[in-house]
Amino acid sequence: MSTHEPLTEELLERLLSSATPEAYLAEAQLNEDDLPAFLWAQLDDAGMARAEAIRLSGINTTFGYQIFQGTRKPGRDHAIMLALGIGCDLRHTQRLLRLAGVSELWCKNRRDAIIIYCVQHGYSRAETDDELWRLGERTLLAAEER
Repeated sequence: MSTHEPLTEELLERLLSSATPEAYLAEAQLNEDDLPAFLWAQLDDAGMARAEAIRLSGINTTFGYQIFQGTRKPGRDHAIMLALGIGCDLRHTQRLLRLAGVSELWCKNRRDAIIIYCVQHGYSRAETDDELWRLGERTLLAAEER
């Protein structure tokens, strides 16, 4: 995103050194983006249309539009698929997952480690699914069947 966002570590340091929680909250200027606003900002940064991002993610079109409208939240695999479709870097992928209310990718989990590698190396959703399949893990597109 285009505005500077403090790192979690910086915010934690400020919170721990604050006299009260209210003092921290008054000063912190926490960015409370909602998921649709974040997604639209990512599309804008990528110079991408919503329809293209949904198509590249492999998500059902109607469901994808509902996510962008804020009427539905994606599950974890769908959120990862959206991040891959938009071409998010790892930091923005993790933020998308947090805003969707699901767990972030974790490098100690075999499947997550493969996905992290793919995100870091700019793989598409289809290429990521190929890697997951090749390494014996459940693919992301299987999320469409659930």
